[in-house]
Amino acid sequence: MTQEDFDICAKAALDVFAFGQKVALERGLILVDTKYEMGKDEETGTIMMIDEMHTPDSSRYWLAHSYEERISRGMEPENIDKEFLRLWFRDNCDPYHDDVLPEAPKELVEELSRRYVSLYEMITWKDFEFDVEAEGHIGEAIQRSV
Repeated sequence: MTQEDFDICAKAALDVFAFGQKVALERGLILVDTKYEMGKDEETGTIMMIDEMHTPDSSRYWLAHSYEERISRGMEPENIDKEFLRLWFRDNCDPYHDDVLPEAPKELVEELSRRYVSLYEMITWKDFEFDVEAEGHIGEAIQRSV
């Protein structure tokens, strides 16, 4: 990576993060941190942001309304991301070295789903509509494109 490429990536990351923080705060959230993936088009040399952005898979969010009070009391901020699940795996296995990981308890998986839906609704201001047929549609789309 050249210095010029690095500078382009750094500016893009900071600009997108600032935008994400602004949108999050307007919706009662604090975008704490995130990761971005970037790539360079081999033909044009254009640097592009790739993969998902600001999802709970790549970002941590805290609830803004309780942040100041909790911090002043020495408490952790309320979060609405997958950090609790990551901590469960850390406490129950070594996810970086174990060949087989334990299955997460059903209630933790359900809580993760609830948080993802809640975060979706807070960010988009739309109700999450669960499509019970979605899994089949996804499988069909994959089969058609193979």
